[in-house]
Amino acid sequence: MRKYLFLVFVIGLAGQALAQTTTQTPEKKDGAVITFEKKTHDFGDIIQGDKVEHTFYFTNTGNEPLIITNVQVTCGCTTPKGWPRDPIPPGGKGELTVSFNSAGKSGRQNKPVTIISNAVNADGSQISFTTNVLEKNTNPQR
Repeated sequence: MRKYLFLVFVIGLAGQALAQTTTQTPEKKDGAVITFEKKTHDFGDIIQGDKVEHTFYFTNTGNEPLIITNVQVTCGCTTPKGWPRDPIPPGGKGELTVSFNSAGKSGRQNKPVTIISNAVNADGSQISFTTNVLEKNTNPQR
């Protein structure tokens, strides 16, 4: 009886291990996939009032055309511009330029930019930039 129970236990463990192995294989999704070369950018230190911009480059690594319908920012100091309005075919490349106006800002800034599209990878739809805004010296030394 003990041998029988032990045998059932071992078979159960083997079945469980096999089931875990087969469920770990990721399922490939069909659709557009937006893949950025670099998802973050650091402008470093800038002076209050400076305007800076950066271009983010991406590729549609999916198997359907990528359509960007909107780009959302969190404040009026950040402006998205220059993103493609036409569908980007599989393997096609595109770019999105983001500008930042530091007027009225000070200290460390982290600004997310969300891309609204038909991409199936939700994690690929957000980029961001950081900067440290230094206060403008209003009393220059003589």
